[in-house]
Amino acid sequence: MRTKRVLLAAAASVVAFALTGCGGGGDEGTKIPTAGDATASGGASAGTGAGTATGGNGSGKDEVAVYVEGRHAWVKCLRENGVDAPDPDANGQVELGDAGTLKKNPAFIRASQKCAPLSPPVPKEIERRLAPKLTPEQIRTQFAYAACMQKNGAPDFPDPEPDGNVYGDVQWDSTTAAAKQAARACAPIIGDPVEQGPGKG
Repeated sequence: MRTKRVLLAAAASVVAFALTGCGGGGDEGTKIPTAGDATASGGASAGTGAGTATGGNGSGKDEVAVYVEGRHAWVKCLRENGVDAPDPDANGQVELGDAGTLKKNPAFIRASQKCAPLSPPVPKEIERRLAPKLTPEQIRTQFAYAACMQKNGAPDFPDPEPDGNVYGDVQWDSTTAAAKQAARACAPIIGDPVEQGPGKG
């Protein structure tokens, strides 16, 4: 069954991972449409990977600390391969500049491909820190949209958490005719457009 990845809306603009899988997993899913999408940046602030860390790293370190350490190693690799990347911030985010420019930069593409294995999956705690702050109305909209999708042909569409966001490596089947019909039927709830990218094979 082909599935669609649910990615945090605030990370939808992470060009490094959309281009080359710099987050470690390289999976290019499309996100659930969300009432908080307007908060997503258009720049290339590389922050999340394709997967989600769930703990148990075996080092005894906090998973956020492990993640930030890994991001430092990733930046070091980028620098060693010709990319002038700044240090990650406290949440492991790296401001890489204009997304359009990066897409056309062969040196960045080569370096990001080479360094991708060093960038760890993003922990849920980081996702929560970076999630858009939704208003009560937006949260209600998220729950209404999920309920509509589940009722109209996408029963595996995930429920938001109490803050209105969806976290982690949640998957749902977006490729069935019923799911596509549900997306069209429910689009007005979130104001459209509904992203219908290819599902994960």
